[in-house]
Amino acid sequence: TIGSIIYLSRNLDRMKKETVAGFAITCVGDEGDYSFVETRLGGTLTDKVVEHVLKHHAGGYSKFGFLEQGGCDERQYCSPGVDLPVVLFARSKPGSYPEYHTSQDDLSLITPDGLEGSFEALKKCIMAIEKNRSYRSLCLCEPQLGKRGLYPTLSTLESARTVHAMMNLIAYSDGQHDLLSIIERLNQPIESLFLLADDLLQAGIIGTIENVA
Repeated sequence: TIGSIIYLSRNLDRMKKETVAGFAITCVGDEGDYSFVETRLGGTLTDKVVEHVLKHHAGGYSKFGFLEQGGCDERQYCSPGVDLPVVLFARSKPGSYPEYHTSQDDLSLITPDGLEGSFEALKKCIMAIEKNRSYRSLCLCEPQLGKRGLYPTLSTLESARTVHAMMNLIAYSDGQHDLLSIIERLNQPIESLFLLADDLLQAGIIGTIENVA
């Protein structure tokens, strides 16, 4: 706790200006279910990304409100006057297992699979944040994909799903929905639409909101 307070005292102005999302990472080496603690007010990009990724990456996870007992450095980063979009990310929530903060809280609780799973989940969170943006359709009504090289020449179940996802992505590319909110409507992992969005962008069917506003 004292470390985060000192860091904030020296870097608060820069952090408030530059922080898009943040994670207080702890207890990520075991193989327990994933868990996260929301930001103080909830609803930030970080809250949405973590919950989305864990839903598709892990299946089972626990979500805790900011006021629930426990917590770590996120309480400092989310305190009034600071209000940075920082969540607590963990496997077993701090304080939820008997060895926590005892001499038995040692390397025997950590496994390669536990660490790798946490790494992959956090990597997906960072990728989702970096790729997330709002698009606007540059076509009135649904576009003809074939002449733009986006319609498959061989029809399969997989190609049909791809076309369906592409058309749904276009349908919500209205400048009001970012990629994360569209994916939530489609109930798909966000990485499944990264390449589709890039294809539509290259074909001139959609544009990023900053370029077409």
